[in-house]
Amino acid sequence: MDSGLQRFGVSIDPTLLVQFDRLIESKGYTNRSEAIRDLIRDYLVEEEWRHEAGQAVGTITLVYNHHLREMADKLTDLQHQFHEQIVSVLHVHLDAHNCLEVLVVKGNKPDIQMIAGRLNSTKGVKHCKLVTTTTGSNL
Repeated sequence: MDSGLQRFGVSIDPTLLVQFDRLIESKGYTNRSEAIRDLIRDYLVEEEWRHEAGQAVGTITLVYNHHLREMADKLTDLQHQFHEQIVSVLHVHLDAHNCLEVLVVKGNKPDIQMIAGRLNSTKGVKHCKLVTTTTGSNL
């Protein structure tokens, strides 16, 4: 019975293999194959973002001081400006002064990167991070 999987051999330094085995065990992997498949997928997604144009998805997470003048209005205006790329927004009150927002974004990679850049450069934003992923169509 052919499962469609290909087998291949890997030569690896014993010390590196021990470290890898400890790492994958701590993450709950039951075998090396699945861990290696996940590493390959992650690398392919990174390369897709680095070298290919096209559609992609990601999240933009930001922390900001909501007491700054017109901060909420600036963020809302920016989100309305890019309403076609912003799929969803989660807003969390962290404490009396700080809020966290997570934006789920989908669209052309340059647009997504521009949205993250604009948010990051907004006065009052304390931290902003774009986490990129894939639509899954190439994996």
